[in-house]
Amino acid sequence: MFYALATRKIRSQIATFRHVLSDIQTLNQKALEGEYELSAISYHAYPYVADKYQILASGSSVGDNYGPILASLRHVPAGEIKGKRIAVPGKLTTAYLALRLYEPDFEEVVMPFDQILEAVATKSVDFGLVIHEGQLTYGNLGLQNVLDLGKWWRAKYDLPLPLGANVLRRDLSPEIKNECARLMRESIQYALDHREEALNYAMQFARDTEPSLADKFVGMYVNHHTADCGEDVPKAAQLILDLGYEAGILPHKVELDILR
Repeated sequence: MFYALATRKIRSQIATFRHVLSDIQTLNQKALEGEYELSAISYHAYPYVADKYQILASGSSVGDNYGPILASLRHVPAGEIKGKRIAVPGKLTTAYLALRLYEPDFEEVVMPFDQILEAVATKSVDFGLVIHEGQLTYGNLGLQNVLDLGKWWRAKYDLPLPLGANVLRRDLSPEIKNECARLMRESIQYALDHREEALNYAMQFARDTEPSLADKFVGMYVNHHTADCGEDVPKAAQLILDLGYEAGILPHKVELDILR
């Protein structure tokens, strides 16, 4: 998403960017503090930072009939996860919110997302909530797909599952906000139009993922939904946040504020 900005393929007369790489849970925490002017966050985190940030129409990561996976050493019915120990990649991730909506009664064990598969494989936990490229590699450790939350969400609500968004700080001037919205949109479109070179750039951050696997993963989460969230993505994001509030997971209701 940020390739064209980070490498100055596209430029601005009024804004410059410094690229900061962190995992999503860290970015969620930084957003609580309002540290970055523009940041990726989880949709689940938005109610906690809505006073500081607007959502950009460009930059959403969306699972359309696929999404975070609940993995286990053995194949068990998804109904058996009640009361079990489940490794999760952060309590502000949208994956965690979706799992709590599916089954509210489980013991979460928070750990870095890249340690979850190993925790399941070594029986440190009963299940693992898997995000990022682990959704494609869990089978390498002999793990089973117990539940695909993106498929469950699509079957239940006939909508894609919005997982991440790009947000922009409210205290920026209107001129800078509009410029950032334009640049974000153009950066994503540039990557889609120059997929191979953008992917080659992204591979340096790919945690030893095979190029073919990285290409498949990128195709899952950087697509037409990412270039522009359209109508379905905000509708689905509003729904999951409303459901989270009604279930007592979120402390207050929030209306999505999207900068187009």
